[in-house]
Amino acid sequence: VRAAHEAGAPWGRLPAKERSARLRRWYELMVENKEELARIITAENGKPLKEAQGEIMYSASFLEWFAEEARRIYGDVIPTSAKDRRVLVLKQPVGVAAIITPWNFPSAMITRKVGAALAAGCTVVVKPAEDTPLSALALGELANQAGIPAGVYNVVPCSRQQTAAVGEVLCTDPLVSKISFTGSTATGKILLKHAAGTVKRVSMELGGHAPFIVFDSANVDRAVAGALASKYRNSGQTCVCTNRFLVQKGIHDEFVEKFAKVIEKELHIGNGFDAKTTQGPLINEKAVEKVEKHIKDAVSQGASIVTGGKRHSLGKNFFEPTLLSNVTTKMLCTQEETFGPLAPVIKFETEAEAVAIANAANVGLAGYFYSQDPAQIWRVAEQLEVGMVGVNEGLISSVECPFGGVKESGLGREGSKYGIDEYLEIKYVCFGGL
Repeated sequence: VRAAHEAGAPWGRLPAKERSARLRRWYELMVENKEELARIITAENGKPLKEAQGEIMYSASFLEWFAEEARRIYGDVIPTSAKDRRVLVLKQPVGVAAIITPWNFPSAMITRKVGAALAAGCTVVVKPAEDTPLSALALGELANQAGIPAGVYNVVPCSRQQTAAVGEVLCTDPLVSKISFTGSTATGKILLKHAAGTVKRVSMELGGHAPFIVFDSANVDRAVAGALASKYRNSGQTCVCTNRFLVQKGIHDEFVEKFAKVIEKELHIGNGFDAKTTQGPLINEKAVEKVEKHIKDAVSQGASIVTGGKRHSLGKNFFEPTLLSNVTTKMLCTQEETFGPLAPVIKFETEAEAVAIANAANVGLAGYFYSQDPAQIWRVAEQLEVGMVGVNEGLISSVECPFGGVKESGLGREGSKYGIDEYLEIKYVCFGGL
């Protein structure tokens, strides 16, 4: 933290064009080293190499985007009612930002925050997840090569046992001005309490419970393709993965049948370095146990396993992509975020019923629905209580678009033209006696 604080003033005073050039060079180095960086992700996270390669390019794109945004931090000149005054609004870096990131996207969750922070003129202390520290350190090596000064990008890896203590230091140190966290809602609430003591700026991207609604008017084949992409990417371990499928009764049976066939045909469990693999291992034993618990609870209440349902013979952390039907809203899998390869399907009758079920959660990160009725599309898109909506689309993350949630899914937005505002203070300057 002290290193970041000491590096802050000189970095913040650099012309925006210079900060932009260093970020741009960092982006270029990521692209040049994309294969090695992807292999690090697969080795420490388990996701298939093709997905890891996609993450590196997505990750690098945030450095490219914010390199460009660094030169567009505009203030204002405000007309006043007094003849002898002039009013300016400046935007200045908040200071040292503590960046706490998860294991499921060990590179992209860093650059999405750090790109904005450095573009704004802030310095950062990154605490990567204890499961995936190597990606953060690799990014640090490339930052050095890009000419980003010592102290501007700092990494503090730590063990699982030390995570709470390190998190508390980052959230309570008076030299830290801003906390940006991606992770569980429960942990986010703890960090918010710590940050309150010194009234730090906070942005958080917390847990989701994404609904995926398929209406009778939908193109079922497209809905199935979107469902597969949305649910089983990274073996179901993304914060915007679908957690609940709601399918209208008119097309319910057709959707379930086609979804099961596609799961069995297109998903292949294996070592992430095997080119055929689409489903790697879950991150640890605890993650597998949660999937098992949700399936056991659902089946005990009358759900049916359509496909999958158990651990894979390849190893203890590998789990079969699973589809459940006859699911109700009383089951754990529709009340909690599973964070694994489990797709529970609820049958519904009316649009109002689907929206009510979708909005019953205390979180609201992403939501998806498939419909070909224009009026219904407008209604449902506006009524879903989430920060991001995919309409006839299962993959919605993009560097140009604001990423974040409502309710207990977090505070603030990342990426897009809005993302840099999280690292800027607004200063009003009044010139009198003119």
